[in-house]
Amino acid sequence: MTQAQLAQGQQPLLAVRDVSVVFGGIIALNGVSFDMHQGNILGLIGPNGAGKTTLFNCLSRLYQPSSGDILMEGKSILTRPPHRIAEIGIGRTFQNVALFPNLSVIDNVRVGAHARTSSDIVSDSLRLAWVRRGEADMNKKVHEILGYLDLENVAHTVVSGLPFGTQKRVELARALAADPKILLLDEPAGGLNHEEVHVLGDLIRKIRADRKITVLLVEHHMGLVMSIADHVVALNFGRKLAEGTPAQIQADPDVIKAYLGSKDQ
Repeated sequence: MTQAQLAQGQQPLLAVRDVSVVFGGIIALNGVSFDMHQGNILGLIGPNGAGKTTLFNCLSRLYQPSSGDILMEGKSILTRPPHRIAEIGIGRTFQNVALFPNLSVIDNVRVGAHARTSSDIVSDSLRLAWVRRGEADMNKKVHEILGYLDLENVAHTVVSGLPFGTQKRVELARALAADPKILLLDEPAGGLNHEEVHVLGDLIRKIRADRKITVLLVEHHMGLVMSIADHVVALNFGRKLAEGTPAQIQADPDVIKAYLGSKDQ
């Protein structure tokens, strides 16, 4: 189903509405708008300095837009602090792996699962029955995710000793443990070799299909974006440059100019 078909009569899962961000007089984003629909993989692309990371950080509430709004299922997310964004179903990974390096793989993934629990320090300390049941359910979920991402054999390994590609999978597992509706992937192909990128693309598609998760992918690796995205938004100098299917974006003269430069330059 195309983005246009999805847009007919269906509220977007995530709506970015005229978002601008200004840092000390520098315009990092300038009136950017687009929709994400349930079940889509949306690629966000652009040259260095285009505003991709700034927008990504607005979506995960690390940055506050100077103007505009971001709606999740029709409700603004801008009143939520970053530590409460997982509660509404937004999970993310980071361009530079942001794991707890001295913890094991399983403990890092448990951190993600805790983001959706409702226990408190008093209940935890008293080991109430509902807390114990919740912990059992959480541990079951964590082990399921470790198996799903082929991480069970390193579950008790300290993450700092793992290869970079494996650490990226651990971070993905931690994000999945919070049961996101939308998964924000920040440069997931960074530091991976050609074969690892191919495997990553298959994995992202599999996660979308198996776990019914909508994916927003910020990525420099054009081969990955164009091979898995249903819809692509291109940014340049903080503005939306183009939007459409991968084929439309690849053929767009403004996008080509932004990436390759014009003969006049």
